[in-house]
Amino acid sequence: MILPILAYGNPILKTKCKRINKDFKDLNVLIKNMWETMYSASGVGLAAPQIGKSIRLFIVDASPFSEDKELSLEERENLKKFKKVFINPVITWSSNNLNSFNEGCLSLPDIREDIKREDQIEIHYHDENFEKKILKLEGLSARVVQHEYDHVEGILFTDKLSSFKKKLLNRKLKNISTGNIKCDYPMFFLK
Repeated sequence: MILPILAYGNPILKTKCKRINKDFKDLNVLIKNMWETMYSASGVGLAAPQIGKSIRLFIVDASPFSEDKELSLEERENLKKFKKVFINPVITWSSNNLNSFNEGCLSLPDIREDIKREDQIEIHYHDENFEKKILKLEGLSARVVQHEYDHVEGILFTDKLSSFKKKLLNRKLKNISTGNIKCDYPMFFLK
């Protein structure tokens, strides 16, 4: 089932999410619905708070980036098969090397900005079968995971912008929060 995505301005998007256990009610149904919702909105990641669930869960499918000819063949191959569920994630390490990339977010349609993020991370999490996993990531896969991880920490990519840049976006952000936008996928707006 395709779920509405919460728009910028909803307080759930600014809340640090809670851990869940393997007995979380209808977890597999929720994950299935999240995949369907993300794909219908042409996203590469979706976090539970974006659909109104304040839990530490997000999904990622970075395969659309595998078409980017500016990336190395090795990175394109890695991205082609990078599809994962992250439950109760914790980033335990990140490099000091920052890279900039133009990011967008399903909760902030029509806003894209250059964001600096660590090029390498290590993340501990449970997969959809609640098996413990540790991943070391770099490049775009690390970036996509950090973007979604920020969501379960109550952080939006616009929080990483300078106050000047946020002022420039103020009207667009207000339009998103009030539903004064056109969007190709279902959204939930606070009025």
